[in-house]
Amino acid sequence: MPNNTDCIAMLLAGGQGSRLAPFTGQMAKPVVSFGDRFRMIDFPLSNCINSGIRTIGVLTQYCSDSVHDHITDGEAWLRSATTKHSGEITMLPASRVSSSGCYTGTADALLRNIAYVDEHHPEHVLVLSGDHIYQMDYRPMLEFHKANKAMATIAVKQVPWREAHRFGIMHTDEQSRIMKFEEKPANPESNLASMGIYLFRWQDLRRFLLEDAANPHSSHDFGKDIIPAILAAEENLNAYPYEGYWRDVGTVESLWEAHMELLDGEMSLSTETWPLRSKEVQQVRKPYVSPQAVLSNSIAHPGCTIEGRISRSVLGAGVSIGKGSGIAESIIMPGAKIGRNVIIHRAIIGENAVIHDGAIIGERNHGDIAVVAPGEAIVAHFMNGSSKLKALEQLEQFEKSATELVGTGEERFSNSVLHY
Repeated sequence: MPNNTDCIAMLLAGGQGSRLAPFTGQMAKPVVSFGDRFRMIDFPLSNCINSGIRTIGVLTQYCSDSVHDHITDGEAWLRSATTKHSGEITMLPASRVSSSGCYTGTADALLRNIAYVDEHHPEHVLVLSGDHIYQMDYRPMLEFHKANKAMATIAVKQVPWREAHRFGIMHTDEQSRIMKFEEKPANPESNLASMGIYLFRWQDLRRFLLEDAANPHSSHDFGKDIIPAILAAEENLNAYPYEGYWRDVGTVESLWEAHMELLDGEMSLSTETWPLRSKEVQQVRKPYVSPQAVLSNSIAHPGCTIEGRISRSVLGAGVSIGKGSGIAESIIMPGAKIGRNVIIHRAIIGENAVIHDGAIIGERNHGDIAVVAPGEAIVAHFMNGSSKLKALEQLEQFEKSATELVGTGEERFSNSVLHY
């Protein structure tokens, strides 16, 4: 696969992700766990490598060490039989170019790294968000961008109307030229949303960044300032439609929903033709699956220890599930320890959390997603007669959802992924 030397990528990975609290308390949003062994930033990084774009600058700010520790020298993404030692992934922390240690906006982040981009002399620059879940080949978008002789091209996707106010919204003509752009409108007139994937001719973007930097009234943001300025200048700004799976995982609810969509087959993780790469996780204990363990419609990392029943859930690396416990419609992040006779339903359990024997987390009714913070310890509380009855009813319902599979055959792992 040839290296696209005429296009480099700048990956914005400095987001705090306050709406994903408590999972972003000690780490940047792009490195929040996803699936059984990945982190959100693995998706755009792998997309770049698979698309032949192997010069990538990663712009960090909030909890930058968490991003740097995950990516390190980038070899987890750069190494392969055909691309070994080809390309570079460079960490570009705000502290390196800003006395305050902060970028004032997404456009300011690019502005302060102009020297890095100039060093590579690209014709085009791909600007990406580091915290979206999707698998996309950027090469067709680059060809579309070139064929239309566009100054800038934005990847777009129709989103549910109820969510349109969360995005930059486009209005296009029949030739896919963007005629109007609204950044997170209160009352959107369209549901054609920006995916946060921008492709620019570098020299033109460079000029707009410098002009924006000189504007004292600018917030130095792509959506609020740069794109409107390009439109006002009547430059050729195009929308590139994308039909595949894409998720902006910005809230606890959307993180849970994305995992359920993964289990429903609406998206996939790593495939032979489109590998999803990540930093390898060192195993600290020998994995074990009890003869009585049951997995139904679930994904579990091979380093898990499982002695309970798992239904429609995702288990990360190093997770342990004690005997007699039931997990349904939940995400158990890496390193979490679940004791014996625990019931968890519609919940996200943070990394390295500890759920002690007998604890009950979440409700069977479709209410809010229950959350346990990374490193938090949950103990079982004393229950009176009515509470015990409710818990027993909930356990019975869980047993039904797990289909009460038993035995030692393959039926114990119905529609589940447990690779070794």
